[in-house]
Amino acid sequence: MEIKIQNLARSYVQDEKTVEVVNDVSLNIPSNTIFGIIGKSGAGKSTLVRLISLLEKPDSGTIYYDDKRVDNLKKDELIAQHRRIGMIFQNFNLFYSRNAAKNIAYPLEICGVPKKEIDLRVKEMLELVGLSDKGNAPVSTLSGGQKQRIAIARALANKPDILFCDEATSALDPQTTKSILELIKDIQKKMNLTVVMITHQMEVVRDACKEVAVLDNGRIVETGTVAKIFTNPKSPVTRDFLNHLSSNAEENKDSGIVRWSKAGGEYTLRFIGDKTGEPIISTVSKKFDVEFNIRAGGIQTLADSKDVGTLIVDISGKEVEVKKAIEYIKKSGVKVELTDGGKK
Repeated sequence: MEIKIQNLARSYVQDEKTVEVVNDVSLNIPSNTIFGIIGKSGAGKSTLVRLISLLEKPDSGTIYYDDKRVDNLKKDELIAQHRRIGMIFQNFNLFYSRNAAKNIAYPLEICGVPKKEIDLRVKEMLELVGLSDKGNAPVSTLSGGQKQRIAIARALANKPDILFCDEATSALDPQTTKSILELIKDIQKKMNLTVVMITHQMEVVRDACKEVAVLDNGRIVETGTVAKIFTNPKSPVTRDFLNHLSSNAEENKDSGIVRWSKAGGEYTLRFIGDKTGEPIISTVSKKFDVEFNIRAGGIQTLADSKDVGTLIVDISGKEVEVKKAIEYIKKSGVKVELTDGGKK
């Protein structure tokens, strides 16, 4: 199901002041894909997902699911539409008074589905998320990853058209995060779902999403394929996300980048596809009177299996030679940025 958002706005009154949390957002989310919305804390991500998922009404603007306008639905129509939407959250939101199977059964019970059908569907969902033997397990005995798998199974029990994931992996360790993202990717393909992932983690966008929108102060500042965003970021906030991913490489072993020197690293070079295997640095060193000091580097594989390479380097030499070297690198199809986000 395609989602189309036009000029969406939402504001709140705080301390007698009006705060615009979502400001004139327009966005097209293609059907049958995993679409990311990334932003820092306070960017308006959670409010935006509440609007898109029809949990809140916008102050202005329109929301379409395919060609049907849904932001102005009447109560009965809204309830019916909510049943076609699945949601998973950072804190799982499971009922601790129910075991795993009964948590999955809950939305089906609300809809009045016969017990035999519920039992079959619950069994199917447990198998789908790889927890066939955990149906009778109390929620308190499950690990964080298992809880999120049960939450995913519950969200999918009613066979929704859209799955919203609001910071769904933020409470999980990197290894569990990777397994949950692989599960969501697998489910998306099997069920032909439109998945919208709200996150502040660039790793999630890299590993799961095909397209992404970057949110800052309630506005969309950049959209595009994940490959385009990783190799040619336009906005300062996007470059900051990517630089943070690189600078935290030592702490985040799953970043795909190895940093062996915290000092220096004036330039960031971004390679894509076949460029990741070409000896461009060696060629430039021979062609121009410059030297490279490589501070960090690595290759990250995006959700579409496309490779993106990153090198953080210093380039030394006479200014005219450095400029020639940078121009040659750019003409070779490699993006060159100042690591602090500026461009040369």
